[in-house]
Amino acid sequence: MRAYDIIKHKRDGKALAPESIRAFLNGYLAGEVPDYQMAALLMAVFFRGLTPDELNAWTDCMLRSGTVLDLSDIPGAKIDKHSTGGVGDKISLPLAALVASCGVKVPMISGRGLGHTGGTLDKLESIPGFETDLSIDRFRKQLADIGVSMIGQTSSLAPLDRRLYALRDVIAAVESLPLIASSIMSKKLAAGIDGLVLDVKVGSGAFMKNVDEARALAETMVAIGARMNKRVVAVLTDMNQPLGRAVGNSLEVEESLAVLNGEGPDDVVELTMVLGAQMLVLGGIAASTAEARPLLREAIERGRACATFETMVLAQGGDPAVVRDPRRLPRAAQRDEITAARAGYLQSIDTEQVGIAAMQLGAGRTRVDSPIDPAVGLTVQARLGEQIEKGQTLVVMHSNPGSNKDKARALLQDAFRVGPEPPPPAPLILEVVAPQGARE
Repeated sequence: MRAYDIIKHKRDGKALAPESIRAFLNGYLAGEVPDYQMAALLMAVFFRGLTPDELNAWTDCMLRSGTVLDLSDIPGAKIDKHSTGGVGDKISLPLAALVASCGVKVPMISGRGLGHTGGTLDKLESIPGFETDLSIDRFRKQLADIGVSMIGQTSSLAPLDRRLYALRDVIAAVESLPLIASSIMSKKLAAGIDGLVLDVKVGSGAFMKNVDEARALAETMVAIGARMNKRVVAVLTDMNQPLGRAVGNSLEVEESLAVLNGEGPDDVVELTMVLGAQMLVLGGIAASTAEARPLLREAIERGRACATFETMVLAQGGDPAVVRDPRRLPRAAQRDEITAARAGYLQSIDTEQVGIAAMQLGAGRTRVDSPIDPAVGLTVQARLGEQIEKGQTLVVMHSNPGSNKDKARALLQDAFRVGPEPPPPAPLILEVVAPQGARE
């Protein structure tokens, strides 16, 4: 079929044959299909969706558009984790080291923050000297030697994904379930993993605002993994308030270190344990999540998790003294408090606005090439359902000269809603989607 015919076929709601999808996408990667025809097909997919067979072929083509790592010569199961993005979501930092300290290899290829969500690479790079741009050979050696490596996506892994995402961004086709699922899974599967735990965020600070949308995305990604013989589990988690108290790169590193030392906010600790338990099960270290949790607690209590993180920092050029003394992390020069205008209960938080406020201070970016200030951010002092006194501090802004504090302040003052009645309690873990559609 010609490119024109493939576009027309999908526009009219007809399923494309796998060979037609491969021909079109490979032709685009080779420069034989122009941007405008690729954009037309993406928009047809946006409106018409993809059948499971189409999605499998689409994802496989993206996965194989570049290098597919083979980590089979490294002993042990290779299990990764991916989050769909949230505010204050620093879980990858304590989680990767914790799981590796229990015997699972964690080859974590992460991204940078964009918009209101933070990026794992930006957090790691707030550690002085930490390198995320490692060669594949160095990545493999570190994974074999210490069990964990956290790097950015290399140019050779799923290059088609970067081109398609850039095109989707400018034609308003980002919010497409099959295109989101294929983007995430192609990048992760190209890294040579055996299994994957997905943290699918739901709520005001997530891309998926309701449980139905999040469940559909989770089930789609789990099904892709099953068709490609990979063990994939998705956990739907609440994002109607920032995760933990720290929002901002060095602040989140400090909170992550607290978790590795047996401290830290309850929700960050619990989500680390939930996702870590799933990773140990996929990695064959434990037969069930109930069996896995004591192993994770022991690794923290005996100091193995913190030691693994310190070894990783040293291996990737960072200052290992930060692990024992977080005061060596970058610090902002100014602190300003946002206080409650009235007494009552904290009823809701517009978590996306909180993330945008942190971005205004310089903790996030509006473009992929925007500079980041690792020191700035927010410390959230109030949680949903708490009784609030008039004048009580809700959030502290950490800023440096040149930060857009006035814009951030206005966003934060509008983001926290205090009313006369407490909201209904909301669980952190909403459900678990496993391969045959089973849920917990």
